[in-house]
Amino acid sequence: MTARPFEGIRIIDATHVLAGPFAAYQLALLGADVIKVEHPEEPDQSRDSGGDLALNRRSMGTYFLTQGANKRSITLDLKTEGGREVMRRLLAGADVLVENYRPGAFEALGLGYEAVSEFNPRIIYCSISAFGQEGPRGAQTAYDHVIQATSGIMATTGTPEVNPIKFGSPAIDYATGTMGAFALSAALFQRERTGRGQRIDLAMLDVAMMMMASHLTTYMRNGKVARPNGNDHLHATNSAYRTKDGLVMLGASNLRQQRRLWAALGHPEMAKADNEARTADRDREAALLREIMLTRTADEWEEFLQARHVPAARVRRLDEAMADPHLATRNVVHRFPEGAPGIEGPFGVPVAAFKFAHGGPRVDSPPPRLGADTEAILRELGYSNEDVAALRAQRAV
Repeated sequence: MTARPFEGIRIIDATHVLAGPFAAYQLALLGADVIKVEHPEEPDQSRDSGGDLALNRRSMGTYFLTQGANKRSITLDLKTEGGREVMRRLLAGADVLVENYRPGAFEALGLGYEAVSEFNPRIIYCSISAFGQEGPRGAQTAYDHVIQATSGIMATTGTPEVNPIKFGSPAIDYATGTMGAFALSAALFQRERTGRGQRIDLAMLDVAMMMMASHLTTYMRNGKVARPNGNDHLHATNSAYRTKDGLVMLGASNLRQQRRLWAALGHPEMAKADNEARTADRDREAALLREIMLTRTADEWEEFLQARHVPAARVRRLDEAMADPHLATRNVVHRFPEGAPGIEGPFGVPVAAFKFAHGGPRVDSPPPRLGADTEAILRELGYSNEDVAALRAQRAV
């Protein structure tokens, strides 16, 4: 079997909630040995979060399951000297540390980048925070929805009548996790060339701004602020319309596609030669499309238009999207048909948004119970049975 890209790389995952754990998870899928560090009495809050209350009570909530596979779990109280010593041993042999505590927290524990790089100069030290490690907001904290409010994304979401609206999913968290995985991959690649470690300062606010990149560029050019337009686009052929039984989203975005659409609908005279003409005639185009789209069901329109190379889709719920047989061909989800420790019955978790021809992302082990690997990891670090007992007596692990 082909080796995956990060086999042999050890990552210490001292993160919680969604963004940080998702960054480490993406590298775990690609072969990294990820050790998740949690407080023994105050674990990752994602463990008691999600739509299955029984799992929440067992500290195996679905929010944790989402990015917990392929990891090992150790419990450490970093406020104790014993816990910090274990952490230092972990970091001495690690390639990567990912942490998303309040800026300055790890420095206060003697585990900041400067201190760690003294005994491990090759460490890739990634700090994920709401606003970054410095600046006027550096000490502030936030979650996905707070960053949506801060960044301007909420103000661009919704309809002209109903706004601001937050996203229906924690998209900034997962975008931050994905950006974190990209930054870590780049730093590891750079280290192969230079031999030097790296300090990564990743901010959720910065990621939110990148998610509005085209809006940002427009604003910087002419001061125009993006407005909430709901399901309507600047061009009528690129918007959502009601059909006999639901909504269909048209995606005739470029000039070639809008010519195909109008030809397919029997109105080639409506096609425009340039985008300015499309914008100027938007109201008339939209009125005609509203009338035409009511003549078929959403599924019928999707099949009809896709067959003519016009992007279009029925607006689906999540359960409908998951039932699409195409999704099964993408390996987006890994299923545990027999359950796992702490989880009775089948469940599934997301994997990655890409496939490799060989050595690609895969799930090897289920999300671990809290502290499931504590003793095994301590023994790997050279702790004896007596040492482990002493750490437990100190409540350090």
